Amino acid sequence: MEAHNVEPLITPEMKNRGTIELLYRALQQGDASTVAKLVASDVEWWFHGPHNCQHMMRLLTGEPPSQVSFRFEPSSVQVVVPGHGCVIAEGWEGSHVYWVHVWKLKDGVVTELREYFNTWITVTDYSRGAIGWDMGRCTVWESVPRDLARGSLPSLLLAI
Repeated sequence: MEAHNVEPLITPEMKNRGTIELLYRALQQGDASTVAKLVASDVEWWFHGPHNCQHMMRLLTGEPPSQVSFRFEPSSVQVVVPGHGCVIAEGWEGSHVYWVHVWKLKDGVVTELREYFNTWITVTDYSRGAIGWDMGRCTVWESVPRDLARGSLPSLLLAI
């Protein structure tokens, strides 16, 4: 019987998720060369949160990780809305800081980053069905709740 080599199907979504996971590893290791290959030089960046929490932009612009005390270690990295090149990562730093990064990629390169600190995010897609419907919009991703002993966080709705 002849053995057949079957290549696994790697979708664009899988590649995009892999790119973002590689980006976080490169940032943690201070690998500026890899970061430069993965992020467009004219990346569009949006930020919501306290000004002193703009850690990712400091890393993306070349500040050494040793000078940025904040470490991004995602608890989840997920593709949302297949075909849109959108990957969302979220994580916690201790029990007081929650962050979400919404990455948009084109041809395997990050072209946009939306960064949110201490903000619950709900991502919706008005163009297609996904998790559930709420007032005519379709929720495709929501922040993962975690017990905050000292209060609640503001919420934002992000439409794609």
